[in-house]
Amino acid sequence: MVVSNRLPVDRVTAHDGSPSWKPSPGGLVTALEPVMRANDGAWVGWTGVADDEQGPFEADGLHLVPVRLSATAVELYYEGFSNDTIWPLYHDVIAQPTYSRRFWEAYVAVNQQFAEAAADVAAEGGTVWVQDYQLQLVPKMLRELRPDLVIGFFNHIPFPAYGLFSQLPWRREIAEGLLGADLIGFQRRADAGNFLRAIRRIFHVQTGKGRIELPAAGEGSWPNSSSDQPRTVVARHFPISIDAKAYVDLVEDPEVRARAAQIRSDLGNPSTIMLGVDRLDYTKGIQHRFAAYAELLAEGKLDVDDTVLVQIASPSRERVETYKALRDDIELTVGRVNGEFGSIAHSAINYLHHGYPREEMVALFLAADVMLVTALRDGMNLVAKEYVATRADEDGVLVLSEFAGAADELKQALLVNPHDIEGLKRAILSAVHMSRAERRTRMRSLRHRVLTHDVERWSKDFLDALADLRPTPSARAAAAVE
Repeated sequence: MVVSNRLPVDRVTAHDGSPSWKPSPGGLVTALEPVMRANDGAWVGWTGVADDEQGPFEADGLHLVPVRLSATAVELYYEGFSNDTIWPLYHDVIAQPTYSRRFWEAYVAVNQQFAEAAADVAAEGGTVWVQDYQLQLVPKMLRELRPDLVIGFFNHIPFPAYGLFSQLPWRREIAEGLLGADLIGFQRRADAGNFLRAIRRIFHVQTGKGRIELPAAGEGSWPNSSSDQPRTVVARHFPISIDAKAYVDLVEDPEVRARAAQIRSDLGNPSTIMLGVDRLDYTKGIQHRFAAYAELLAEGKLDVDDTVLVQIASPSRERVETYKALRDDIELTVGRVNGEFGSIAHSAINYLHHGYPREEMVALFLAADVMLVTALRDGMNLVAKEYVATRADEDGVLVLSEFAGAADELKQALLVNPHDIEGLKRAILSAVHMSRAERRTRMRSLRHRVLTHDVERWSKDFLDALADLRPTPSARAAAAVE
């Protein structure tokens, strides 16, 4: 069973008003769907519509269990605590988190809803995999309801250093919630280390080699109230990836290739196309890449007649005030740069504030000579891996922030500190002027990593590690006697 904030489907309404469901895009669904089909799995999550009374249903062969969220719960739990408290806190406080008791109370209540929904439908002794920062309390709640279950948790975003995590008034409750899992997965080794340090600081104990030994209930200060038996929790990194084969297959599509050529033509066949693809989020460093690019134009090191930056910024959390302000700021910057450096024939920045289907994204990747990923903090950043997967021609250059999880794996990218505008400018110029031989050497190494460490391998590694923590029949029998 998978438990996540959203179900893996989106509602589609036909012209006659009849509803249906289509699979949501995303690597998580791709990775887990075969496993769930093979094990008669279920998926618990929200439909994405407030006050939706949808009951359990089947879609594309999957058993889906909706959790109903009221409009107030969406505002306080999702827009509030999840995205106005946890998100900025876990991304190094790039924006100031809001510590609201109303947000927290809603977060607790909604996590309890998810835990109860999962407990109601999970098979005896089943495996439950809880996903991401919106549901950090679910592992403990679920263990208290169903101690027979094997529980995994994966944190898709960074986990902060203790100096930041300690700001959270409910740090102990979050830590206890996560320790309800048997296996806690993180994107980076450093994230797992931050979590283990937080556990040591909060509970004043030692941890070793990613293993946390919980004593039986009533022994010591550890949160293990649901079990009379000692229990081991493992925390380690499992860097997520993409469905690489799907991107490789699309590259071979003649229509996609033709579209890539059309994109270059529509942009005036410049010498260099630079591309940024991000959710519109303050963690993505969009303003930093704009600043570096504008300075290079001002210094005459790049020419708007033969260089263009295409920025895709898909809408994100548009009801949250921080994101509204960010959009206004970015659009003002685009207007200023285009007004100062653009010509009648060429814009300096082609800015597009909407999402695109995967086929169009692959065409954009094929058209781009330089991919700019300048995140100020990112759990992984799958766009970097998507760009690499599409470059079967072993061309193109990836400029990648060292603060993105992908930097741990994609070491042949041009790694940058996006706060260092001069360093970012040097990296952009290196990418623009890099020789074909060096581009090929770097891209070949990057593609080997992405193609051999895909999302299927990620899910298998996590679930295999979780299976290793499953109690043996004899241990389960002893616990039953107790």
